[in-house]
Amino acid sequence: MKLSIIIPFYNEEATISEVITNIKKLNLAGVEKEIIVVDDGSTDQGLQLAKAQHDIILIEHPKNLGKGAAVASGIEKVSGDFVIVQDADLELDSHDIKSILDKAISENAQVVYGSRNLNDTSKNRSPVFFWGGRMVTVICNILFGTELTDEACGYKLFRRDLLQKVKFHSKGFSWEPEITAKLAKRGVHIFEVPVSYNPRFKHEGKKLNISDGIHACWTLIKYRFVD
Repeated sequence: MKLSIIIPFYNEEATISEVITNIKKLNLAGVEKEIIVVDDGSTDQGLQLAKAQHDIILIEHPKNLGKGAAVASGIEKVSGDFVIVQDADLELDSHDIKSILDKAISENAQVVYGSRNLNDTSKNRSPVFFWGGRMVTVICNILFGTELTDEACGYKLFRRDLLQKVKFHSKGFSWEPEITAKLAKRGVHIFEVPVSYNPRFKHEGKKLNISDGIHACWTLIKYRFVD
């Protein structure tokens, strides 16, 4: 079995090397790892640091296109049985990938999401981002009849054959609510497992903002009625 891990990043020189190293060290009990790193037009030293890494597939965007565009470029290169997206900011713990993959295997699942709200040990989560994520999740559940606890969590694992059939158009962070909407409309059950979360803040380089939450809600509403 092979797991493809897509790592999109933009201006993450402080963390990109550590994230890639953590993924390389991750022990998945005989599962082969394919690491696909996508630089989305970084203007800092992140790209140079990624180039110094071995045993990865590196994709370069000449300019910043957005997280969704970076993920889409990674999907074009994947060859694993499963695909997961790993953010490059160290907010999520790469060790949780094993429990996500184990859930997919044990349940014969097509999709498994991480959920920070099923294992929220963080004492420092911003109320704005916490309740913003809750709002996105509630709207998703109302519109599509899902029972998710954390639609906005960055850990999302898919069977490759399913993922490559579901085309998404969003170039930015809204690729996630878009693909969630399209999976739900197909009747795909989305499993969840608890994951750890160590939030960072604006002064540490966090790129999400309130407008992204609003756009996520609009994306869910839009794709309830269009494909």
